[in-house]
Amino acid sequence: MARSPREADVVTGLARVDTRTKRLVKRVQPGEIMVIDHPDLDRAAAETIVEAQAGAVVNAGESITGRYPNLGPLLVCAAGIPLLDGVGPEIMAAVGEGQVVTVAGDQVIVDGKVLATGTRQSLQDLEERIETARQSMGEELERFAENTLSYLTKERHLLLDDPDVPDVGFEMKGRHVLIVVRGADYKDDLDTLRRSGYLAEMSPLLVGVDGGADALLEIGHTPDLIIGDMDSVSERALRCGAALVVHGYQDGRAPGARRLEELGLAHVVWPSAGTSEDIAMLLAYEKGAELIVAVGTHSSMVEFFDKGRAGMASTFLVRMKVGPILVDAKGVSRLYQHRVRKGDLAMLVLSAVFTLVVITLISEPVRLVLRGYWLTLTS
Repeated sequence: MARSPREADVVTGLARVDTRTKRLVKRVQPGEIMVIDHPDLDRAAAETIVEAQAGAVVNAGESITGRYPNLGPLLVCAAGIPLLDGVGPEIMAAVGEGQVVTVAGDQVIVDGKVLATGTRQSLQDLEERIETARQSMGEELERFAENTLSYLTKERHLLLDDPDVPDVGFEMKGRHVLIVVRGADYKDDLDTLRRSGYLAEMSPLLVGVDGGADALLEIGHTPDLIIGDMDSVSERALRCGAALVVHGYQDGRAPGARRLEELGLAHVVWPSAGTSEDIAMLLAYEKGAELIVAVGTHSSMVEFFDKGRAGMASTFLVRMKVGPILVDAKGVSRLYQHRVRKGDLAMLVLSAVFTLVVITLISEPVRLVLRGYWLTLTS
């Protein structure tokens, strides 16, 4: 018999349903229930779920399969958002967009009827599964190496050949190019670059990779170029005046171009292997950029696993090629944290008091004023 869920385990709200998490978070309102199909929920997707303030997340797949220690599910649960896992793919059709749904313990309920059951994740369970995945990562690394070698054989032209890059309408030669991807820590790193004066002093060309264009607009900067499949960038960003490059498949298909055509926006299509962040770096490199500064891109092993093995080899190849001029801004915010320690603050106050005392002792006018106040008070 299923246990009766505690009141704190029950969440009711409107359902928002989509197989693409990054597309879904753009229309989720605080308190609404996200119904997704996202095995191995990655950190970047989890951060957008937390930012959207979802009321609960119902995942048709397993948010952590044990393939590698992905931290996405932990971030969701740590934010107090109920996470119900492994309810099965049928949930994607069973729940309608905008339907009132209740997540009660391990059940999904609509109109008083239990539609599906899953595993209600807890912080303790997730921490244990992440630790288990961390210890068994050797097998995943072996599969990763085999896949990478296979991909290198097929796509070595990315490293050896000069690609036919599109004309973007402006000069990159000799300029700094800032490439922004909405990946892990992108907000902290962008804020650090802004506060450090880098953006104002160097005036780099600003490239937004899909949603990275919106990240630039959020800090008050307009992208010069937007590149990607155009599925997670807002219409506001697309209409900001930036040059638009649609990342197409090598067979000529470019689904993102259809959206731009419907909006009446001029664009070029660049069929290329790899990911959108890869070809953004290639474009800047081939156009003669002096320095490429990358924000939010994939650089750690876990982030490569988050992205999926199929796209990792191209990223390795591209980073090998552009490496001499590539600076990864990831972690910059951790290196330069502006914190005032209590001891330093106390020393500052004491130094100020000491300075005032010294000025008082050596300044005759100040002594006369203080003597006048003293006589007034004692008379």
